[in-house]
Amino acid sequence: MRFRAPGEQEAQERAWAVVRRAYEEREPVAWPRRHARPLAAAALVAAVAAAALSPPGRSVVHSLREAVGVKEAEPALFSLPTRGELLVTSRKGLWLVHRDGSKRLLGRYRDATFSPHGLFIAATRANQLVALDPKGNERWTLARPAPRHPVWTGTRSDTRITYLSAGQLRMVAGDGTGDHVITRRTLPPDPATIRHRAGQSEVLAGGRVAFRGTGSFDQAVRSPDGRWLLVSWPTADQWVFVRPGPKRRIVGESRISVQFGGFPRVQGWCCAG
Repeated sequence: MRFRAPGEQEAQERAWAVVRRAYEEREPVAWPRRHARPLAAAALVAAVAAAALSPPGRSVVHSLREAVGVKEAEPALFSLPTRGELLVTSRKGLWLVHRDGSKRLLGRYRDATFSPHGLFIAATRANQLVALDPKGNERWTLARPAPRHPVWTGTRSDTRITYLSAGQLRMVAGDGTGDHVITRRTLPPDPATIRHRAGQSEVLAGGRVAFRGTGSFDQAVRSPDGRWLLVSWPTADQWVFVRPGPKRRIVGESRISVQFGGFPRVQGWCCAG
């Protein structure tokens, strides 16, 4: 009989929904859908370039530019609108973004997650699960085939990391010991928080539309205190921070791709403090 650590079943249940959502969101898709955005973008660029050759065309280009993105957005990411830090990945690797807008490139990692309270980070490489501190120093590594979607749960003194590897959902203690398979179930679909229709995207929060815009949104990530949403908007090359509710507020940050060496993917937002 295999030993089951205290609270392992509860940790598995908490992690399952998060891993399932990440799996559904990032699962490779068929050729037509995967290539639809580049083809559409190429057609748009060609049309805009042709239109720009005439004075009326230049007016159209200006209108198009104004139609996509938050008009009064900051020219760069100067700060986050609330407490916490972000983990994001781009072509350059894994970044840690502080509340004041400063950032650190931690290394060539893929998926990543904060530990509870943000004391450490679990990240993946081609065939390794890695634990590191916020300065990028590696604490331990675990060799596993193509690990993906790590989720770190627990308390300060008792934590576990769940992740996918070779079609299995696995769990390892926060100190890198006791790695084992916890399920082989097929991951079911999960409701999306972003809806695409008629050339626009909408972010749904609490069953209501919190934000909409032209083009495609990539992610909607909730802040640690639950009051803000970070909307990732590749079409506009922006991050848009939205605070839904009666005192609705929108903060746009522009030129995100330039700051991270490619448009980044948000891996986590921690911690409320």
